[in-house]
Amino acid sequence: MTDIATLKSSVTVCMFDQYGTVVDMQGGLSEAAAEFLRAKGWAGDPNSFVTWWRRTHFENSMIDALLQREHMAYREIGELSVRQVMDRAGIAHTKDEVRRLVAAIERLRCFPEVPEALGRLQTRFKLAVLSNGDPDMLERAKPYHGIPFDAVISVAEANAFKPHRATYEMAARKLGVALDRVLFVANHEFDCVGAKAAGMATVFIDRRRRPFARWPYQPDLIVSSMTELADLMA
Repeated sequence: MTDIATLKSSVTVCMFDQYGTVVDMQGGLSEAAAEFLRAKGWAGDPNSFVTWWRRTHFENSMIDALLQREHMAYREIGELSVRQVMDRAGIAHTKDEVRRLVAAIERLRCFPEVPEALGRLQTRFKLAVLSNGDPDMLERAKPYHGIPFDAVISVAEANAFKPHRATYEMAARKLGVALDRVLFVANHEFDCVGAKAAGMATVFIDRRRRPFARWPYQPDLIVSSMTELADLMA
């Protein structure tokens, strides 16, 4: 763990993952999926359905990144993954139904403590988002999360998904800041590992109380919520 005073003196930008860190992706998508799944007569747990969806999406996005071909849109990966999960679960579906489910990502709300905590952090640091989401999806999300970020950056500009090193380097360049002046904040271990390996300081928001694997790229801070991060840094 890095000394708090050292982080405060070196960091000028707090950069956040959006889906699952700023906004409640699991809860919001489970709520959106529940009505749809009931109407389909599927007796399973909507939360489990969304977990399958998100894991499949992550796997497919990593396949796309490793192919090193033209970057596939986040929305397209999402629709591919939802169809894949519904096929596995035996749920009949149309293209429009798949599109509507994936579009729910654009309407996700913040975790309850996030607006106040980020408001405190913004008195000291520039705040930015670096997201795997498509630029138009991130733009449509702004009225729903309501956070006045100084910059919202899509990995589409780097032609790769996080945790590819190019995504973090591109975001730092856009902000005109050195990598080691950025504190990257995520609820996802893979994102913290990627940002740290690229040269950023990192914070792991451990909302799910999961141990961080013994990577050589450990987070500088592990906190239980965004409120705890603001208490330490703001």
